[in-house]
Amino acid sequence: MSRRRSEQLATGESAVLAIVGEQPTHGFAVARAMAPGGDVGRVWAMRRPLVYRTLDVLVERELIREAGTETSDAGPRRTKLEITPAGREQLARWLVTPVEHVRDARADLMLKLLFLDRAGADPATLLAAQRARFAELAAELEAAATEADGFARTLALWRLETTRAAVRFVERAHALPRQ
Repeated sequence: MSRRRSEQLATGESAVLAIVGEQPTHGFAVARAMAPGGDVGRVWAMRRPLVYRTLDVLVERELIREAGTETSDAGPRRTKLEITPAGREQLARWLVTPVEHVRDARADLMLKLLFLDRAGADPATLLAAQRARFAELAAELEAAATEADGFARTLALWRLETTRAAVRFVERAHALPRQ
């Protein structure tokens, strides 16, 4: 099944797009960054075959394109990839869009903060929007916890406290001095 171009990217696809968006690169370098011990892999890891499949998907969706080849000391010439204008627009939107759910903060929000930091960009816009979204969720959960009973209340309290912790994290991250 193929996806329409307007569909939102999956977490790994966004991460791979962001890596290519930093500078023209090749699949091996992207795979190395996405490996569990890699710069990006410490937040979101992908196995090498999935990285190459993701690169193919991003090319098919015209978010990245081939940009020549370069020699390799360890094998055949490597195909360089670069981000397209459409890919740059998609990436720019992704980097400032808050995550909808607290459960997505560990992957998506951390990746956005990582790539903003790598670009030397100020995360204030993202963090302000994220704080507003998490505060909205906390208010909804507060009401749900008050109205619920039994295990539904226990679950609502757990989600509420997790959301409050996420709000505190975003507030502290927002208050950190930029380096």
